[in-house]
Amino acid sequence: MSTLEEARALARNLHALGGGATVRRKAAARELARREPFDTNELIGHLLTLSRAGQAPATCVLSDFLAALDQEAEHIPHVEALRRMAHVQSLEAVADLFAQGPARKELDADAAARADALAANQSLGHLKQQARLTRDPDVLSRLATVSNPAVLRNVLINPRLTEDLVVRIAARRPARPEPLVEIWKTPRWSVRHKVRRALAFNPYLPPEVGAKLVPLLTTADLREMVEATELLPALRQQAARLLLAPAPGSPPGPLVLSTGEEF
Repeated sequence: MSTLEEARALARNLHALGGGATVRRKAAARELARREPFDTNELIGHLLTLSRAGQAPATCVLSDFLAALDQEAEHIPHVEALRRMAHVQSLEAVADLFAQGPARKELDADAAARADALAANQSLGHLKQQARLTRDPDVLSRLATVSNPAVLRNVLINPRLTEDLVVRIAARRPARPEPLVEIWKTPRWSVRHKVRRALAFNPYLPPEVGAKLVPLLTTADLREMVEATELLPALRQQAARLLLAPAPGSPPGPLVLSTGEEF
């Protein structure tokens, strides 16, 4: 059984690892893989509590564990059981992390066809090279609308890419889900608060990604998210639950917005 002190010690140890976010994410995946689902959920719940309490190592490591749940799921044998078990354990803040279903908004077919017009007469190899090497921010921005993940990954490693441009891409509406998901998967950018916020507030972001970004936002962001009617109710409820910061195992009461809407 995981304890708060064990989670605190683990956060310190993983935070001290060298090698950056990718190394920590893989270490987090190994930690999750060796535990039983019940223990895994308790650990994640403790990390959420420590992060909301302002513990810097836990805040950093929490992002690695959440990324591992999404990007290393094939190495975590019981990941599908975690949400079901979290409800049984009354760890609703943990269950919130496993949101599924369609995004609040989806790009229509005509808009998707227009977005792909750029790639219609160019080879994949040329597009990837252009994405990786172009110095033109407008070209970078247009290439970021292409659905092919390989092109998007090359956009995101272009040395001319700036945080401001990534935020613009992350906030673009309407949007394909693919560029948004690729930004989330890129440690260089997904660790930055402005990028996380832009992704989390984009109604075109798939909820399984959005739910893992919500706990990484600031208190001010969470308050704004609770009132953001263009977002999925499940994500707004998740933000409200984190603001209430219940102790692990203590389910909160009804969540009521200032507008009178109850979840």
